[in-house]
Amino acid sequence: MAAGPAPDPRVLALAARVAEDSERNVPGLLLKLKEILSSASLGHQESKKIKQDIYFYDLIHYCLLVLRQDCSRLHGGWATAAQLAEIISHCCVGLEVKEDPEEFHKKFLPSAIDNLLFLGRRLQARFIRAIKDEERQDFLRHFQTVTDAICWLFGGHIQLTECVLQNDHFLQLLITDNVETTVTVMSVLHSILGVNSSVLLQVDEEILHSVLDELVYKLSSSTNPVVGNAATKLLLLMAKFCKQLLKLLATRYRGLNVLLSKQWTGKGFDRDLSQLLDLLYLEQGNGKGEMQRQHQAACIIQATWKGFQTRKRLKKLPQAVTTLQRSFRAKREQELQQLKKQKEDEALKLQMQLQRQRAMRLFHERQLALLEIIHPSQMSKHMQEMEVKSALTIQRFWRGYSARRNFHQQKQSLREYKAAVIIQRAACKFLEKRRRKRTLSPWKDPRGLTDEQRLALQQKVDDYIKLHPASQMSEEMSKELHMQAQEKLAQFLLRSRLDQRAAQRRETLLAQVNTDVELLMNAPQLAEITEKDLAVFMSRSVPVAIRAKESHSAMLKHARWPWWKKLGDEFEEDDVIPDDALNAELGSLFIGGRKSL
Repeated sequence: MAAGPAPDPRVLALAARVAEDSERNVPGLLLKLKEILSSASLGHQESKKIKQDIYFYDLIHYCLLVLRQDCSRLHGGWATAAQLAEIISHCCVGLEVKEDPEEFHKKFLPSAIDNLLFLGRRLQARFIRAIKDEERQDFLRHFQTVTDAICWLFGGHIQLTECVLQNDHFLQLLITDNVETTVTVMSVLHSILGVNSSVLLQVDEEILHSVLDELVYKLSSSTNPVVGNAATKLLLLMAKFCKQLLKLLATRYRGLNVLLSKQWTGKGFDRDLSQLLDLLYLEQGNGKGEMQRQHQAACIIQATWKGFQTRKRLKKLPQAVTTLQRSFRAKREQELQQLKKQKEDEALKLQMQLQRQRAMRLFHERQLALLEIIHPSQMSKHMQEMEVKSALTIQRFWRGYSARRNFHQQKQSLREYKAAVIIQRAACKFLEKRRRKRTLSPWKDPRGLTDEQRLALQQKVDDYIKLHPASQMSEEMSKELHMQAQEKLAQFLLRSRLDQRAAQRRETLLAQVNTDVELLMNAPQLAEITEKDLAVFMSRSVPVAIRAKESHSAMLKHARWPWWKKLGDEFEEDDVIPDDALNAELGSLFIGGRKSL
């Protein structure tokens, strides 16, 4: 460059200003490249020279860097980004790079295509999200400018058509439901096929299938004639240029001809549609024999499978009907139970509400009656007493509720604990009974002493007698000691008999008092007493009969206990009566002026 012609002064001045100025003003300065490139006085050779200068001073690289930024913050916004994309495409087309052309064609141009497609995706997303019509029109115009720049760029460099198709951004641009952007992207694809018709055979099979799937999907899902016309033209162009693509369309999308004839006939592009249908029918007619054979084989397989499924279903039909009836009846019974329970809950709720209202009414009536009776000077004292009674009542009910709740929570553990205690008690009694009845076996004689052990034991006894001699006592002293013992024994027996009689007398009085207290507690009011009630207090036989009846009822209740409550009784002796049973049955029975123990 240094030995050649001098660089364009405008490009040189602009490069100097871009290098010295701030990043915020760089996009506005780069827009001046459009005026330099579109100068009317420039000839062909001068235009190439200006493009070479722009590329040499890295101004086009600055444009690519700007496109990667947030274009909404640029001076001029998305319009500036669209103009820079147009500048890049015009500058790259017709540019002859003399120094390192491989880097320009294999690195710079694919990077430029990627940046332009990425800018197009962002503009498409902004257009779809826009609400105001003016904003939508602006974004659509900028999007079309970027797509035109892409078409101009791969029109000047045919190798970029493959790069465009293999780019993920292009597939994302094509996969959209928006009509305006979809038509624009399909026009780009049409331009690609117009520039390089064999490019679809050069890309990967997965990308080719993705593009074809999207076009067929738009034909099947959309009803817009513009979208249908563009997709039909693309498929027709592919089918005309390449027989392999036509065969792929006929084999991969077997119902495509039916879809096209039913859904898109009479929509304004019948000429292109009829040409595409003729090609599809012609391709399908070539493989008609093979397809008929496959169709017959598929029909046989389907008939066999359907017959097997029908027979299997008929065998299971009675069982299925029974299961269905059972499920229906169970569900209906469950619904009836729920409805019944709901009605019972509502009736109980209504009854509780009526009881509360009745109780509140009685309480207020009682309060009014008390207020009429009580003197005004005693009102404060009465109110304090009522508050204390109310607090005690609330506390009592709350404690009762807490105790019942805790009892229900611990009920299962208590039941398990009681069962374990009963089983342990029965086992212990059984083991104790077997231990008492255990005797020595008759064939096992007690082990005797040897002669040496007997002599040693005799020697120990003699030594103990020598160390502890017995005291000598005469016959008179023995008789006197015997008489003293007899007198003390007689005094003890007399005293114990007197003490026993006094204890029996006390217990008799206590039993009589307990009986009288229970009769008084259960006695009716004086206004309701009858002669029969008077006989209870005048005669001692009636309470005795009542106690006997209660004792008899207790014994019958004990006899009707379940087996697990009487588990310990079967290990006891037949003639032994438990003390607990005696206390439960006869503990409070008053007979003949005495309380039996």
